[in-house]
Amino acid sequence: MVNTVYASASRYTQGTGATASLPAEMAYLGLPGPVAIVSGPTVKGLLGETWATVLGDAGVEFSCIPFAGECSRSAIAETVAAADAAGAGVILGAGGGKVLDTARATAATLDRPFICCPTVASTDSPCSALAVIYSEEGIYEGFESFGRNPDLVLVDTEVISKGPVRYFVAGMGDALSTVFEARACRASAQQNLRGGLATIAAVEIGEACYRTIMSDGRTALADMKRGEVTEAFERVVEANTLLSGIGFESAGLAAAHGLHNAMTGAEGTHSSLHGEKVAFGVMVHLALEEQPAEVVDDARQFCLDVGLPVTLEGVGLSADDETTLRAIAERAVQPGGFVHNEPFSVSAESVYEAILSADRLGRAAGAS
Repeated sequence: MVNTVYASASRYTQGTGATASLPAEMAYLGLPGPVAIVSGPTVKGLLGETWATVLGDAGVEFSCIPFAGECSRSAIAETVAAADAAGAGVILGAGGGKVLDTARATAATLDRPFICCPTVASTDSPCSALAVIYSEEGIYEGFESFGRNPDLVLVDTEVISKGPVRYFVAGMGDALSTVFEARACRASAQQNLRGGLATIAAVEIGEACYRTIMSDGRTALADMKRGEVTEAFERVVEANTLLSGIGFESAGLAAAHGLHNAMTGAEGTHSSLHGEKVAFGVMVHLALEEQPAEVVDDARQFCLDVGLPVTLEGVGLSADDETTLRAIAERAVQPGGFVHNEPFSVSAESVYEAILSADRLGRAAGAS
């Protein structure tokens, strides 16, 4: 008998100016210094002075480790060596998904507590215990699941509101997939990413994620463009980060992410963000499942309204490039691929046809 398994971060804190509460949050959880902060140059420039002030005033030593630019096995090894040399008592990742995954893998390797500070709401990775591994060229190689989720996820919505709008939109694309993949895994009784069946809580969180994105996503995007941190914006940041994060990890992934992973092997998609590829993956997922028109139309219209891709052209591909599309379909159905979590048999041919179907419907709706 397979147990139900639910996983989440030990503590999730979100709000405007939340970075200032970092020392208090660490003290509350009993997390030791020194802190090794893994981040890229942009984030260090944005938050470096704040870290120096809030950690310095609290007497917490810290050092910064530059992110290598890709969450690859070699980058993780380099970060592990640097953090170990710095005598880190806790690892803090600050930035986007690949930075956070590199820091997460570093913490797991060194058996140190992990603090996750996303500076964009672009993926649902911050709350999870997983790191997605890519080659140096950005091609998906697999993922590592570690023994524990972050000790603290600290989300500063003031910082996120100043980030690139495109990344926020991509986060909604990633979050949009959560409910459909959770439903597929529940229907097929497939295990989640922590080796168990989904709990009622995880499934309901996936449903809440979808409702939040659909009801608040358009408004939150308009608010962000005006530079306003509103209640709608806060709710969507939470949906992108916490609800989708728990949903994907504790309820499971299926065709939408299976398509994303397969598409990373196509050079044309490399300029598209994770959530953008996932958004088109949702369209393929729904076509593969032959979902009712109203379900497909609602999801597609949302994507069109916020600027997510619903066609092959939108993710750097072409319907005329049969060779590339069939290669994507073949990669998607390799053993262990998430498409096999669907509640029916999936073949390369059915994936290929679903890709073309999703593209036709997207173009018919006026998308490029």
